[in-house]
Amino acid sequence: MFGRFSSRFTSSFGKGSRQATFAASPAVSNGAKLAALAGIVGGATALYAGTQVAEASFGYAEDCLSPAHYPWSHAKLWKSYDHAAVRRGFKVYQIIGSACHSMKFVYYRQLVNVAYSEKEMKEFAAEHDDYLADPNDEGEVLKRAGLLNDPLWKPWKNDKDARFNNNGALPPDLSLIVKARGGGEDYLFCLLTGYRDAPHGVTLAENMYYNIYFPGGQIAMPPPLAEGAVDYEDGTPNSVSQMTKDITEYLAWASSMEMDERHLMGVKSLALLGVMTGIFFYWKKSMWSSVKTRKFYSSIQRW
Repeated sequence: MFGRFSSRFTSSFGKGSRQATFAASPAVSNGAKLAALAGIVGGATALYAGTQVAEASFGYAEDCLSPAHYPWSHAKLWKSYDHAAVRRGFKVYQIIGSACHSMKFVYYRQLVNVAYSEKEMKEFAAEHDDYLADPNDEGEVLKRAGLLNDPLWKPWKNDKDARFNNNGALPPDLSLIVKARGGGEDYLFCLLTGYRDAPHGVTLAENMYYNIYFPGGQIAMPPPLAEGAVDYEDGTPNSVSQMTKDITEYLAWASSMEMDERHLMGVKSLALLGVMTGIFFYWKKSMWSSVKTRKFYSSIQRW
């Protein structure tokens, strides 16, 4: 009898201990969870912003200015490229930029239904008749007019030819220039509008120009744009700043052609994530409500 009582007392005391331990452990509130989540998101955002600032300032010397930040619309998740500006920018490149700079990773077909129609791009490609054809039966390689599947026309045969015709300077390829330069679109816009007269005491080297945004202040490229250099068929004012904005928009598109699709996919993913979050939150509340509202009572007898 005594053994039975002792066993029963031990079992009851154990249940009471479990109850006491359960009641003593504080539950994490929803507010604390949200605060922790907000802290994680805030920390990640600050880290990303810091890396962007470091990337934007990377490579700039003390003797030149860092590029200003401009509100490019395509930088927002819910925005796309300004395709009218891409069309105008390609025209600026065709008339001015293509005389010195190549874009060997961009093909005529990639601009179809982006800025021009297929017929217009075929006409642009056919303007150049020095593309190399396939060897004929005699092994001779003849020249032909450009086709839609050809890369954009290159002004130079090779790097040595480019240096020989540009006083020893090699004009960079512009296919990925936005990604290749710290600051991206901001740097290109500032560079193209940053030509100034050399200040007092600064002596420029031969065939060099003063630019306040170029490291060292001296650049071999002369000012490429001038007021009214390109006529826009849509009536857009052809000022230097407008042409600079358009060519920068075009070069940004050339560097990230898939950005519009990525933005659209991101918006769809966030919308789906929001819907699924609501569904799973409701499911979690319904599944755990019986557990969180359960009450525990101790069976210890008071004597």
